[in-house]
Amino acid sequence: MAFDETYDVVVVGGGNAGFSAAVSAAQSGARVCLIEKAPLDDAGGNTFYTAAAFRCCFDGLQDLLPHIYQADGTKGLPEELVARIDMKPYTKADFHADIKRVTKGRANPALTDVLVEYSREAVQWLMDNGARFTLSFNRQAYVVDNKYKFWGGMVLTMAGQGRELFNFHLKTARKHGVEVYFRTAAVDLIAAPGTNKVAGVGVLSHGKGRTIGARGGVILACGGFQASPALRSQYLGPGWDLAHVRGSKYNTGDGHRMARKLGARLEGNYSGCHSVAWDGNSPRASGNRDMTNQYTKSGYPLGVMVNVNGKRFVDEGFDLRNFTYAIFGKEILKQPQGIAFQVWDADGSKLLRKEEYADDVTTNLRAESIDELADILVTKGLNNKKQFLDTIAEFNEACKNFQREHPRVHFDPSVKDGMSTQGTTRSLDIGKTNWAMPIEKGPFQAVEVTCGITFTFGGLAVTPAAEVLSEATFEQIDGLWCAGELLGGLFWDNYPGGSGLTMGTVMGRIAGKEAAKRASQHLMNEAAMQ
Repeated sequence: MAFDETYDVVVVGGGNAGFSAAVSAAQSGARVCLIEKAPLDDAGGNTFYTAAAFRCCFDGLQDLLPHIYQADGTKGLPEELVARIDMKPYTKADFHADIKRVTKGRANPALTDVLVEYSREAVQWLMDNGARFTLSFNRQAYVVDNKYKFWGGMVLTMAGQGRELFNFHLKTARKHGVEVYFRTAAVDLIAAPGTNKVAGVGVLSHGKGRTIGARGGVILACGGFQASPALRSQYLGPGWDLAHVRGSKYNTGDGHRMARKLGARLEGNYSGCHSVAWDGNSPRASGNRDMTNQYTKSGYPLGVMVNVNGKRFVDEGFDLRNFTYAIFGKEILKQPQGIAFQVWDADGSKLLRKEEYADDVTTNLRAESIDELADILVTKGLNNKKQFLDTIAEFNEACKNFQREHPRVHFDPSVKDGMSTQGTTRSLDIGKTNWAMPIEKGPFQAVEVTCGITFTFGGLAVTPAAEVLSEATFEQIDGLWCAGELLGGLFWDNYPGGSGLTMGTVMGRIAGKEAAKRASQHLMNEAAMQ
C-alpha cells in the first residue's frame, strides 16, 4: 500500500499509556511515531491533569526507599524521617481484593491479573527510565502518634504530578527516537486491501490530510469519551451533559469511533465512569492547566456533604477516600441542581489538604457559628436553612450517642476507625460508617462542589496482550492494540485510586512490545520474499 510515510509502529494518543507504548516499542527496536491531536501547549491528555499517583504492589518501605526522591529533587529520605514512617506492604492479594471489592466482582479477571502481576514492574520501568517518585505524605498519610501512617495502599506519586509526568514521557520518547506529531488527529484506521488487518492510519495534521503506514500496527491510546457531552448523555444517561470535565477536552471518543468502524467489539461499563467531587467554580468543558488536579475536593470523609435541600445523601465514611472518591461525583450530579456543599468544623478543617482547600485554590465559606454558615450557604443556593440545621444537629447527636455507647473507639483518619453514627439506641437513615465526629466547634467551613468527570469506563474489548477483539469473530483484529482509558472491561462503577495510570503503563508496555515484534516479523517476511 502507498502511504505518505511509514513507521514500524504508530501510537495514537499522547498521554501516559500512549507514551508508555511508544517508548516500549522504541526500546524493542521499532521505528515509532506518536500522533496527538492537541497542540503542544495543550497536550498531555488526562495525564497532564492527574495527581500522578500510581498504585502497585510492594514489599514494604524498604522495597521503595532506594527509588524515592524528596520534594526538592534530592534522592533519598533523611533517616529521622524514615524512622517516622509507618507503611505496610501492599500485596498482590491486597490489590486483587481491592479491585474485586470496589468493582463488585465485575472486573475482567484476566485484565485484573495482568494489572496486579505487572504493577510493580511497570512502576520500576518508569523509575529506571528516569521518572522521579515521591512518597505521598500530603495525600496518603496522616500523622498518628508522631508517625506518618500511610493508608489505602497507594503510596507513590510522580514528583511534580501530571505536568511533570507528561514532560518526563515526552523527553523519554524523544530520547529514544520516537517521532511525536502534535496537532495531528487520527480520523480513520486503514486496513490492508481485502483484509481486516490494520496497516496504518489516516490523519488530519495542521489542517491537511495524509496517511501513515504502520508495519507492526497501530496502538490506540486516545482516551475515553468523557469530553463529549453528547456521548456522555448517550451512554451515561440524562444529566451527564452537565458534568464538568476534569481533564483534556480532546478525549471525545475518537478511538471508539475508529475501532468500531473496523468492527471492534465494545466492552465494559458504558454507563459508568470515574467522577469526583469537583470544585463548583471550576471550568465546565475542560480542566485548568494551571490548577490541574487542585479542583478535586476529597476532604468529605472528615465532614459531611449536604445538597441544596440541606440533606445528606451519601455515607461519607463507608470506605477510605481512595475507594470512594471516584463514585461520589455521580451522587452529587443526582442532587438538585447537580451541586452539594461539603461542611466541616474546626477540627475537620485542620486536616484538609492545602493543595485542594487553600484560599487561593477554592472559595472557602467560613463562619463562627453553624447558623451563620447556613446564612452564607443560602446565598450560594441552599434553599432550606432549617433542614440544614436539623441535619447537622441530628448528625451531631448520633455521633455523641455512638461515642457514649462505644467509649473505646477513637478517631483515626488513617484507618477505617469504626467511629459511626449508627448506635444501638440512635441511628441515622443515611449513616456515616467511619470518622463520624460532631460538627460543633467553630469556626465552620464549607465549599460548593459539583460532579467532575475524569474518564469513562466503557471501551474496547482486549486480550491480556492488549490486542483489540473483533465483534464478529471474538478474535483479535490483526495489527490493532489498545491501552489506557480506551480499554474496557476492567473498571466497573468504581476503581481503586491510582490503578488507572498503572494500567496505562502496564498495557502500554505490552502493546508496544507486541507491535514492535509484529513489525520485526513483517520486515523478516519482506526480506525472505526478495
